[in-house]
Amino acid sequence: MIPKNSGSPLVILVALLSLVVPESRAQSPDVAKITGEISKQEAIYRAEATEGYTVNRGLWEYTRALTPGFDRALATLGPEDRWLDIGAGEAQAILDYHTPEYDLFHPLGRLQHGRKARAVALSIEDRRTPVWRYTARRLGEGQIQYLSTKRLREYTLEELGRFRIITDVGGGFSYTERLSVFMERVLGLLELNGSFYTLLQDVHSESGANEPYYPGSPYLTEISAADGSEVKVCSWLKSITCVNVTCELKPRWQPPIESFHVQKVCSDVTVPPLVTTRYAAGTPPERGFRLGK
Repeated sequence: MIPKNSGSPLVILVALLSLVVPESRAQSPDVAKITGEISKQEAIYRAEATEGYTVNRGLWEYTRALTPGFDRALATLGPEDRWLDIGAGEAQAILDYHTPEYDLFHPLGRLQHGRKARAVALSIEDRRTPVWRYTARRLGEGQIQYLSTKRLREYTLEELGRFRIITDVGGGFSYTERLSVFMERVLGLLELNGSFYTLLQDVHSESGANEPYYPGSPYLTEISAADGSEVKVCSWLKSITCVNVTCELKPRWQPPIESFHVQKVCSDVTVPPLVTTRYAAGTPPERGFRLGK
């Protein structure tokens, strides 16, 4: 369904050098190699079309891929609530949220609130379509917003505000080389009791019931402890303070996916830091992390 590696060199992200702080020469990640792969990843983002890099996922796909509570949580948002979609691409999911067909299948929220939540689409590339521009004009200023050209970590809280729901379906959570920084940013943007819904392809699930999808290869996202032992992504998420986490393996997908629901339950959030040890450009990339200090 999704090829593992593709792309060509473009821009070297020297900022990565400040991320990887080796404890010793023997433990040092290959910084030059990682930086080169991130350069290749940039080319994938900027390309007009890359096999496996999907930019038009609809809301129905979100509902299928994310944990079961997402559909109801979105449908019951009111006009004072806000939804952020990270890695939105053409923002088809937000457009679908504003269709009569969505209202037909989700009458309760419409009856309760009359108006819908405000939505923000976030994308590295500006992939707005004529349909988006028409819908934004029809709905009026502030109802839907599209932000592009910067990564999530480059926006301030003042620029973005806070959100009741944040989604990421094949966006930054799957692609970032700074996973712990990404999670800190997401949780900082969530309201108290707000929810982050996301997923990863080809990751060792909480139950341990799945093998790597690509024969002879590691999982696409791996985390290890300082002693080299495995830390599952679900376990790492559960080690974050002030969150409740639900993880669900969906083995029928190709590659299989694990979906995550992270609810922020208090404000004193601490995300265990990760050091990037491996990164290979792809759709999505192959990544390795080690727990830091």
